[in-house]
Amino acid sequence: MSFFSIGVAAKKSGIHIKMIRYYEEQGLLTKLKRSEAGYRLYQENDVQVLLFIKSARELGFSINEIKKLLDLWKNKKRSNQDVKKIAQKHIEKLQNKMEQLKAMLSTLENLVKCCQGNDRPECPILDKLSRNS
Repeated sequence: MSFFSIGVAAKKSGIHIKMIRYYEEQGLLTKLKRSEAGYRLYQENDVQVLLFIKSARELGFSINEIKKLLDLWKNKKRSNQDVKKIAQKHIEKLQNKMEQLKAMLSTLENLVKCCQGNDRPECPILDKLSRNS
């Protein structure tokens, strides 16, 4: 078994050292070995976990969702139905977020159309922002 430093794990995974530490704090990386001086020691399987986390984060999964997915990934007796449920729930959240973003975009586009963009102080964008609605 070969062990390497967090810096090497960061390079191999493409994940910043601070994020690796954060993932460990969140319980996504478990049972890391430590040197006598207390430094974290990583192995190739830890890098595989980091790459899994990176892929899941790129798809927008939350830390809690990633914990569940990692548990399922590590469990060779898992049911892919459980994995699919997590992914479907995530799709619903993304669709809701997309609807919210579309509404925000539409509102902002309308405000920009209403703004003359001239030297006058009146501004419908600032008026809207100051109304809290």
